[in-house]
Amino acid sequence: MDRFRMIFQYFQSNSESVMNGICGLLALASVKIYTCFDFSCPCLPRYNMAYGLGIMFVPPVALFLCGLILNRQSLVMLEEWRRPQGRRKKDLAVIRYMCFSIMQRAMVAPVVWIIVTLLDGKCLICAFSSSVDPEIFVGFANVSLVQVQQLLAKVPCKDDELMRNNTSRKAVSRYLRCWSQALGWSILLILIIAAFLARWLRPCFNQATLLQARHWSNYIDIEQKIFEETCCEHSRLFAHKCILHFFKSMRQEIKLHSFNLPREGEGDEGEEDLLRGITNQDQVNKLLKMWYCEKPPLDVSQATQR
Repeated sequence: MDRFRMIFQYFQSNSESVMNGICGLLALASVKIYTCFDFSCPCLPRYNMAYGLGIMFVPPVALFLCGLILNRQSLVMLEEWRRPQGRRKKDLAVIRYMCFSIMQRAMVAPVVWIIVTLLDGKCLICAFSSSVDPEIFVGFANVSLVQVQQLLAKVPCKDDELMRNNTSRKAVSRYLRCWSQALGWSILLILIIAAFLARWLRPCFNQATLLQARHWSNYIDIEQKIFEETCCEHSRLFAHKCILHFFKSMRQEIKLHSFNLPREGEGDEGEEDLLRGITNQDQVNKLLKMWYCEKPPLDVSQATQR
């Protein structure tokens, strides 16, 4: 269990390589889920569009939320945005940088899912088979409007009895698949061009501001992790002292059962030094409230002089 917790904490770190790896795994998982998914269109005029568009856009929302959950920096950004002003000012540039970085990584898997569904074409065929113009297809010339809608809704179901021998089913399916693939390749091309321009035009902007935002976003995350580790260490020592105090208060009862107690004062000095004088619950609560409401300014010059 401890190993699993350590691995989970490692993957929640702020390392860009780790977060990029998680985004890549989510993207691969989205492709794997789609290939393993048994897509079966209802082939009903009222439900085709809801089902097709639902399969195309609902899983990306879930993947986007998973990307936000797995990214530790999302929680750090929200805490930094919502915390009181205190003695440390907020830098909106740092918050914007963190938000952009989080959204950029979280959008990878949803975009991959949408592009894969468009290139496959099944979702678009199911969603818009009832919306095509029947006049451009020969097989629907001598059929009433109600029958046309029923036949178009059954285009995704190639095993249906009504469409098994219909010559226009393949034509409608091929027509919609072409549009779906064209849309998918267009989105992919636009994203590649946008990434190319963003990478090559970045040096044209102020690099000092970008470096500052990146540095302080990393600092906020590292500061939060070190504070949590320090709190855990203090909690362990505080619990140890409380337990020892309990057993010392029960000395007479323990002696009757022949248990050996540690000598008084053994190891107390080192632990008292690590406790930093914070020895009761009210002091701990006050300290945590001060950390949240009045974070110290980012200036260590006084501590260095001391």
